[in-house]
Amino acid sequence: MRLKDKVGIVTGGAGGIGRGIALAMAKEGAHIAIVDINEENGQKVLEEINGHTEGMLFIKDISKRENVEDIVEKVVEKFGRLDILVNNAHASKQAPFAETTMDMFDLSFNTGFYPTFNFMQVAYPELKKTKGKVINFASGAGINGQPTQASYAAAKEAIRGITRVAANEWGADDINVNLISPIALTEGVKQWRENFPELYDETINKIPMKRMGDPEKDIGRIAVFLASEDSDYITGQTIMSDGGSTKL
Repeated sequence: MRLKDKVGIVTGGAGGIGRGIALAMAKEGAHIAIVDINEENGQKVLEEINGHTEGMLFIKDISKRENVEDIVEKVVEKFGRLDILVNNAHASKQAPFAETTMDMFDLSFNTGFYPTFNFMQVAYPELKKTKGKVINFASGAGINGQPTQASYAAAKEAIRGITRVAANEWGADDINVNLISPIALTEGVKQWRENFPELYDETINKIPMKRMGDPEKDIGRIAVFLASEDSDYITGQTIMSDGGSTKL
């Protein structure tokens, strides 16, 4: 119970990596508010969380700052504190670089980068009180320049940039700000496998462990570590939870 009575927000928590993180943290004693746009799946994950601790569900468009403010306010109102912020939500469309459009960039930044920035800024006063933890998400798509993922890679690298800035600024407040760069078998990855089977096979062959990670066991446990006191002297880092694909 490394996170007993801690309170966290996990965006994109209704499935995939977000669900894995929410459940891993709940099993360690944290109360978790999940944020998503998929109400049906969100209710299912909320029930799973409530089987361990107490959760909340927000069906909100987090591209709007006022919704971010409302979520943070309601979580603190219910639980009295905020210790953990996990900015996992992100949507994008893949296309060859020459065919990438501004609409694709708008989708990626409005669902990934700007919500991450807004949640960090809005949550900062509460995280300062609890000496909290921020967990953002990077991607090998940006670090290595994955083909067909220009808009996604750009937003992920922008998130890495502001994470390092916040780590430098908020270190004096004892707030840890880190990134996970995962490879995990999610619904989105399964769809990517169908659309780009050759790239998928190429990706698997480059993973030394020859498999995709499990959202809860492989990625969620890293998030638990970063949210716990065990990571108190780690900040501004990109943790590669990718089976050894990228070695920084």
